[in-house]
Amino acid sequence: MTALPGPSSHLRPVRLSAMLGLTGLAALMLGGCGEGSAQKTEATAARPVLVELVRYSPLASTHTFVATVKPRVEADLGFRVAGKVLKRTVDTGAAVKAGDVLALLDETDLKLQLEQAEAEVRAARGSIASAEAELERRTFLNTRGYSTQAGLDQQRTAVDEARGRLTKGERAIQLSQNALSYSRLLADADGVVTAALVEPGQVVAAGQTAMRVAHTGEREALAAVPEVLVDRVRAGTASVTLWSNPGRIYTAALRELSPAADAATRTYAARFSLPDAGPEMALGMTATVTIAAPGAARAAKLPLSALFSQGAGPALWVVDPASGALTLKPVEVAKYDGTSVYVTGGVSEGESVVTLGVQKLDAGQRVRVVTTLGS
Repeated sequence: MTALPGPSSHLRPVRLSAMLGLTGLAALMLGGCGEGSAQKTEATAARPVLVELVRYSPLASTHTFVATVKPRVEADLGFRVAGKVLKRTVDTGAAVKAGDVLALLDETDLKLQLEQAEAEVRAARGSIASAEAELERRTFLNTRGYSTQAGLDQQRTAVDEARGRLTKGERAIQLSQNALSYSRLLADADGVVTAALVEPGQVVAAGQTAMRVAHTGEREALAAVPEVLVDRVRAGTASVTLWSNPGRIYTAALRELSPAADAATRTYAARFSLPDAGPEMALGMTATVTIAAPGAARAAKLPLSALFSQGAGPALWVVDPASGALTLKPVEVAKYDGTSVYVTGGVSEGESVVTLGVQKLDAGQRVRVVTTLGS
């Protein structure tokens, strides 16, 4: 008897085909989802934008001078006594604190002078004791008629002289102690050693410059001004930029202008104080001092391509470098030239402004800051 095929044998091929179809559909759906995610990621990726920093400078005609960064106070230090240099404890460029020892003298002769003064004091005290004893004896004899008044007066003078010698000896001890302390050259303020002019074994005179120390504190810019521009420097507004960092502008003020011209260059030394100078402004750096006419307006020069307008006036896209957020700020324009616009307000010093492709940006967009087209 032939067995009839069961229901499972007829349905097996159908089930297999259905499973293959579902697998293919799932694969297509997954592929579509992956493609959509990639498109979404690409759409939300930060767009690179070319930016330029806002830097304000005077619009009026200016004059520039090469300058050097100097300390406000730079002192020449020397020993107050003569002697032979025993040791130098610092080198040029060392940072020192007030009271630090910079150099030492040989103390042998100074100690001998102190011992001599102490010996003179001991001798003076012995002379006083002897003179006072003799005065007491003569006073006793004079009361009984055995000594003259002239002898008594003479002895009193001898006592006064002995006391004077004691005072002189005590002052000599103080002077010797001071001289001994002067064998240590100390820094009188916090600062930096800019020159070490003595070496161990060298014999120096009292007051001879041994160290030059620039005090820590306000920096200044020293420039040479020709005589035809002296009045402009007095009346103008000054600013300073470093050659090593021309992008930053420091506020400056004329503190001192030499009353006499240099004999060789026929220029006047001008010192400009820099109240906002930081540690990045090292001594000896080269700088540029810019003098603008008093009351001159200040403007930031930017490319014309940075301007954006939707009918409400000129504006600039300002970028936050940290977050990449965009902000549209209306600005005041002073003038235009062939390739640049001069902005007098609306954006702050140092802000990053988009300079290319501003028509394709919107406020909700995130961007990535670049400073060159190759970034």
